[in-house]
Amino acid sequence: MGDRVKGKVAIVTGAGSSGPGMGNGKAAAILYAREGARVIAADINLKAAEETRHLIEQEGGECLALEVDVAQAADCKRMVEKCLETFSRIDILHNNVGIVELGGPVEASEESWDRVMAVNLKSMFLTCKYTLPYMEKQGSGSIINISSIAGIRITPYPAISYTTSKAGVINFTRDIAVRYAPKGIRANTILPGFINTPLVATSLGSLRGGDIEKLTRERDAMCPMGKQGEAWDVAYAALFLASDEAKYITGTTLVIDGGVTATHKMG
Repeated sequence: MGDRVKGKVAIVTGAGSSGPGMGNGKAAAILYAREGARVIAADINLKAAEETRHLIEQEGGECLALEVDVAQAADCKRMVEKCLETFSRIDILHNNVGIVELGGPVEASEESWDRVMAVNLKSMFLTCKYTLPYMEKQGSGSIINISSIAGIRITPYPAISYTTSKAGVINFTRDIAVRYAPKGIRANTILPGFINTPLVATSLGSLRGGDIEKLTRERDAMCPMGKQGEAWDVAYAALFLASDEAKYITGTTLVIDGGVTATHKMG
């Protein structure tokens, strides 16, 4: 156990994995706990959140698992209230929830567009809406919103609702960062590139005829380092931004992509 966020309380949304393995939110929740934070592991799938809680408690950490649909205001309000009731404060809000649905503006349905916007962008509005007043009272807080390099460049496959929502996350976070900086609250965005997580299989499994191994090889090949990143790569970046080591960093975007955005194309 470390002490980089010792004594702090972290809410991590999307703290479960969408399938077997280690997702970004799950890794972040575990790492915060390893470094001394008490954690709220929130996920729409309570069983997945409980698995994260179990892993944290096995290592001697403290965690409360909650079933939360972050696209619903009532759930977000309840999550924040439960965190305060249990741990008395909120120091870190880590917004990790995100879904991918394929299709361009012609192929994607209106319902698909609305669903992705609600989960990927509206959710962050709602969690911040109910968290910020308490951080303001404390005079401190760190908000970490997970976007994607898809928010600053196109993807190899058509997913217009995803790319648009992830671009929105960046400016949403910057707005909060500037307006709440005088109140001691920081807000930053992480832009993962190709990260090999369970979400890849569940969201993009229909590509390449469902051949996940082929899809993995293709994604690896797109990375200048020759391989995709791991959930831990994103988690360690979040840990830094959440810690006091980053006390003068706000309104920034941190790209974790193995060099993909430094290349002239993607795909």
